[in-house]
Amino acid sequence: MSKPFDVIVIGAGPGGYIAAIRAAQLGFTVACIDEWKNDKGGPAPGGTCTNVGCIPSKALLQSSEYFEHAGHAFADHGIGLKDLSIDVAKMLSRKDTVVKQNNDGILYLFKKNKVSFFHGRGSFMKAADGSYQIVVGEESLIGKHVIVATGSNARALPGAPFDEETILSNDGALRIGAVPKTLGLIGSGVIGLEMGSVWRRLGAQVTVLDALPTFLCAVDEQIAKEAHKAFTKQGLKIELGVQVGEIKKGKQGVSVAYTNAEGEAQTLALDKLIVSIGRVPNTVGLNAEGVGLKLDERGAIVVDAGCRTNLPNVWAVGDVVRGPMLAHKAEEEGVAVAECIAGQHGHVDFNLVPWVIYTSPEIAWVGQTEQQLKATGRAYKAGSFPFMANGRARALGDTTGMVKMLADAATDEILGVHIVGPFASELITEACVAMAFRASSEDIARICHAHPSLAESTKEAALAVDKRTLNF
Repeated sequence: MSKPFDVIVIGAGPGGYIAAIRAAQLGFTVACIDEWKNDKGGPAPGGTCTNVGCIPSKALLQSSEYFEHAGHAFADHGIGLKDLSIDVAKMLSRKDTVVKQNNDGILYLFKKNKVSFFHGRGSFMKAADGSYQIVVGEESLIGKHVIVATGSNARALPGAPFDEETILSNDGALRIGAVPKTLGLIGSGVIGLEMGSVWRRLGAQVTVLDALPTFLCAVDEQIAKEAHKAFTKQGLKIELGVQVGEIKKGKQGVSVAYTNAEGEAQTLALDKLIVSIGRVPNTVGLNAEGVGLKLDERGAIVVDAGCRTNLPNVWAVGDVVRGPMLAHKAEEEGVAVAECIAGQHGHVDFNLVPWVIYTSPEIAWVGQTEQQLKATGRAYKAGSFPFMANGRARALGDTTGMVKMLADAATDEILGVHIVGPFASELITEACVAMAFRASSEDIARICHAHPSLAESTKEAALAVDKRTLNF
C-alpha cells in the first residue's frame, strides 16, 4: 500500500530540504527522499552543498587560512610561533565533523516540521489518478505534487575519468590525505580556485590551466584583473588560453599535456589533478522517460519561469534546472515552488542572486557587470573605492581589492555591485537588499554606516558614482 502525501520532494540538498520544510510550514503533508550516505551508511541529507561542496570547502578554507596567517601574518601582530605544522588528518576530521553537524541539523529540522524522511534513491513509477507514484527502496509513496531537486554531478574530461585518488572531482579534492608537492587544476572556476587556495596555503605548488583567454570571464573585468593580480602574487600559477591534450596516470601521479596560449607544447607533471570544468544535471535513476518528464539537450529538466515542468503538478528546482548552479538559488526556488503549490506567488529574480568565490581575497557580485552594460548599450555611471583607504581593512591587515558600484546614468538605480577583498561574501548582502528595493547609489551614499567598518567602502563606492568620495 502506497503512503499518500500532498508533496513529495526528491532530493534533500539546499533546494529540496528547504522546499520540504516550507511546504510543511504551509500545512501540507510532506515526504522528502534522499540517497546521500555518511561513512557508516546512514543518511546524510544536504546534497552536494553540505557533503562535498559549500560546507566542507569552507571548513578547509578556514583551516588553511589560519595556517597561512600563522606562518605569514602573525608576526606583524607581535605574535611569534615556532615549529609551525599542519595535521592534515585532524583538519579533515574537523571538516567531517562540520559536515555531520549540518546533516544532523537537517534531520532535526525535518522532525521539527513533521517532514517524513525516506533514505534511498527516489524514482517515478507512474502517474495515476492525478497523482504520482514514487518508489524508494521497498517503499511506495503517492504524491499530489512532486518537486525534483536531485542536484548535479561533476563533469569529467573525456578520457580522464575521476578516480578520486589522482584525478579528482570536488569530492576527492576535499579528501586529499597529505599536502601534495604539485597540484594541477583544470578550470579556474569557483571550485578550482577555492580548492587550489586551500592546498597552496598548506604548501603545494599549484598550477591552474584554463581554456578561456580571460580570467573569470563572468566576473566584472576590473574585479577579475584585481583578483588575478592577488592570486599570482600569492603563488598561484595561472595559465589561460590553453588547450589540454592527453592526460596520463602513472605510478607517481599524473601528467597533463597541453598547448599554451602561444601555441607551445607543454607537459605538466603532477601529484594530483583536480578537474573543475563545470557540472551536469543529475537525473540518473529518476525514470524521467517512464513518465514523460522532458529534459533538454544538457540533461536538465525543462521548466518554465515558475519551475513547472511539462507534467501537471511536477516541479523542479536547483542544479537540475536552468540558471546558476548555486545553493542559495536552489533554496529560493524551493521556497517559491512550495508557495506556488499553496496558491501564493513565489518568485525568484535571477538578477538579484549573488555570486561568491570564497578565496582570499573573496570575490562577490550581484547584478550586471560593466562589460554587460556596455554590450547592451545601457548608459551607466561607475564608482569604486579601494580597501587600502579603509580604516578597518588596515586594522585587519588585509587591504587588497575594492568595492565597485554601477548605476543607471539617468535614474541612478543600482545595476550591479562587485567586490574583491576581505569579507566580500558578507558585504554583498547590502547590495542585494538595496537592489531588491531598486535603491539608487545616492540612497546608499546617504545611509549612515558604522565606523570603522568594511561596509564603509560600499558607502564610499556609492559616493564615488557621483565623484564625491570622502576618504580617497
